[in-house]
Amino acid sequence: MAAPTLRAGQRWLLAATRLPQLHGQRRKGLLASQLERGLFQEVFPPQAAEEGELLRLLEPGGQAPPATVYCGFDPTADSLHVGHLLTVLGLLHFQRAGHDVIAVVGGATARLGDPSGRDKEREPLSEARVREQAAGLREGLQRLFQNHREIFWEARGGARLGRLTLLDNAEWLERAPVLDFLLCLGPHLRMGALLSRQSCKARLGSPEGMALAEFLYPALQAYDFLHLRRQHRCRVQLGGADQMGNIMSGYELVSKVTGEDVFGITVPLITNTAGNKLGKSAGNAVWLNRSRTSPFELYQFFVRQPDNIVKRYLKLFTFLPLPEINHIMEMHAKEPEKWGPQKRLAAEVTKLVHGKEGLESAKRCTRALYYSDIAALETMSDQELQELFNEAPYIELLLEPGTTVLDLCRKANAVADGPRGYRDITSGGVSINHVKVTDPDTILVLGQHILSNGLSLLRIGKRNYYIVKWLQLSHEEQKC
Repeated sequence: MAAPTLRAGQRWLLAATRLPQLHGQRRKGLLASQLERGLFQEVFPPQAAEEGELLRLLEPGGQAPPATVYCGFDPTADSLHVGHLLTVLGLLHFQRAGHDVIAVVGGATARLGDPSGRDKEREPLSEARVREQAAGLREGLQRLFQNHREIFWEARGGARLGRLTLLDNAEWLERAPVLDFLLCLGPHLRMGALLSRQSCKARLGSPEGMALAEFLYPALQAYDFLHLRRQHRCRVQLGGADQMGNIMSGYELVSKVTGEDVFGITVPLITNTAGNKLGKSAGNAVWLNRSRTSPFELYQFFVRQPDNIVKRYLKLFTFLPLPEINHIMEMHAKEPEKWGPQKRLAAEVTKLVHGKEGLESAKRCTRALYYSDIAALETMSDQELQELFNEAPYIELLLEPGTTVLDLCRKANAVADGPRGYRDITSGGVSINHVKVTDPDTILVLGQHILSNGLSLLRIGKRNYYIVKWLQLSHEEQKC
């Protein structure tokens, strides 16, 4: 039977706060502060927190060097999503406490597929596809850590921001001879413990069963931990709550092979309002790559969070101090119509994921779509318009003298030919740049129907948009 884990609660809170008190430190330590925010959910082995061993490793100010913490990310897609964000934030909080962190892209393990939380086998991925997707994950991770360093990190009093190392487990797993690999793991990972994992038992009892490759996944992840302990002095693995079984396998292997103490920490899983996990497999992923989910869409995802969730999300997804979060919620109770906590949450996350420019883009798109702000629409780039109206046709037209509203609608194939198209306009069903037009024979005017960025936003009815890019407008015409 697997060893028990200690869930976040009063026992851990007392243990996590005891050591700083004994040493006369006034501020809370890393474990206690993240427990209070709700970011750290479980620790393994549980006695590490209760006896202060993990606390001594992680608290700054002692003689020990910074700890090294790692988290793995399998490239089952070419982008991270919101479901990954809490583990990234966990690594960032370790960095902010002065510890070194390692983000491991699973270029080898992704080809097997993690069985955790799944009722059927993953679709096999080719080596070429995994390499391509791994490159996308590395780029996304680098961007998140860079945005944090440039926007959120303030080195007060010479505080140290921990070092980031990006690795791919294909570097060592693909070089390991099979026999050596089995001889290394075989004596230390016991079948009983692996078979007792809930994910394994559920799959073995299903009609499809479980492939050997999937069964060996925890062993490969455990080997990652052993490699990182030997090569990078790593003693802590971070993962989502569904990774506890894999973390326990790593603990068993590393502690038995090296005789040293290592630890595991989990963060909670993010679910939607129906309680379903957010992610690629569930089909509801909110991606962190702009090509998949625009800054506007990411911003709106967090703006739409209900009141009963937003305080928890401010604690989990931002670096705002808890007193400031409490103040934001107090103001919200007085002025709920302003959606202050939701907007602050959306702004903080969008800055972390897409930088300050991404946040400005999200705000421009919000003003243009929901507030019919012509000035915002006029400053939007072609890319932003296509992101905002991602299902709208994008049409390039040559502006000819005397072009009318009816000409525009017909060239864009937005209205029917003949009298019906004419009536669609006269009946008020057409707008250009959020302004309703009812005269089909109105000649298009620069600065009114055609914005200074050379674009027109044509809307037919309530939801049918067309983005028109006018060609061969001179610089002077665009300034008109």
